[in-house]
Amino acid sequence: MAAPHGRDGGGTEGARHRWMPAGTEKRVMSGTDITRFPWSARHSPDPAATGGTYPAAVQVTRRSLLLAALAAGAPACTSSPPPAPAELVLATGPEGAVFREVGGALAGALADRLPGSRVVARSTGASVANVRLLAAGEVHLGLSSLDPLFEARLSADDPAGISAVGRLYDSFLQVVVPAGAPVRRIADLAGARVSFGPHESGTEFTASRLLDLLGVRVDVQRMAHAEAARRMAAGAIDAMVALTGIPTPAIRDLLGGFPFRLLDLPEEAVRLADAFPGPYAPVTIPATTYGSMGPCRTFAVPNLLLARSALDASVVEVVTRTVFTESARIAAGHSEAGRINVRTGIATGRVPLHRGAERWFRSVKR
Repeated sequence: MAAPHGRDGGGTEGARHRWMPAGTEKRVMSGTDITRFPWSARHSPDPAATGGTYPAAVQVTRRSLLLAALAAGAPACTSSPPPAPAELVLATGPEGAVFREVGGALAGALADRLPGSRVVARSTGASVANVRLLAAGEVHLGLSSLDPLFEARLSADDPAGISAVGRLYDSFLQVVVPAGAPVRRIADLAGARVSFGPHESGTEFTASRLLDLLGVRVDVQRMAHAEAARRMAAGAIDAMVALTGIPTPAIRDLLGGFPFRLLDLPEEAVRLADAFPGPYAPVTIPATTYGSMGPCRTFAVPNLLLARSALDASVVEVVTRTVFTESARIAAGHSEAGRINVRTGIATGRVPLHRGAERWFRSVKR
């Protein structure tokens, strides 16, 4: 199972999304396959100019404290490579998801910055699997949406804990049905065959939480988003749910070959946000996301890049710098992931920043 993207940090940008009343190459290992990433070009925009800013979907009470600390400054980083592990493993996501693509691009960028490490982009079910793998010490870094982290050991001081490199972008809940289906809201899916994404994915977690809240029972199918799109086009399932960045590759690939639409979820979004304050924010998927389909009301969840707290702070400092100075390269082709920027990067909710990430954020706020 594999995919890059993720349960996301970000938020939507102002009222536009709100609806409420060439050279040598280095190799990067991706699972058992080797994916080549060009490394001659550098993308190092001014962090203050990268991406757009948007309101946090989570209230971060320690944000003002950290910003005050950032103003104190920190010593500049040296250019010598940190003591990186021989292998650095990044847990991403399944086929057809943004986590997999963004994670793969990040792995390529990290291979340039950490030449002494073999960087592995490990394909997984996504958020829930990634948190489990981090907790077990099987991976060093992992992408996750914010909502499945409520039971994780979150600590920047405990070597067995999980902490944040930074907040990245938002994942949007998308419920996809055939264009001609007699389905207008989630309640209409009762008894239908619905893909909840891969086992241990953020999609599975959030879709289960939402339908349980609404009291809707469906025939749950679990598969990667790309497989779900193929099965829906073949008539083998009735709908698919995807909590990913937009545009979602698996959904985008249906354009021109299979007529579909997204369910409008204004009431469901408000109910979920009210029932579980913090990670969920009602938003609108922009009209141009999937051709001429038009806007769609739903909710978004922040995605974070997480790290084992035991990972060397110097390595995490390099990882953080790479994420926020090479965001254009990492998010290429994904408009929502293009919102990765340093101003919102510290808004990680209840997840503490890793010591190396905090050090880098201080250095750019001097």
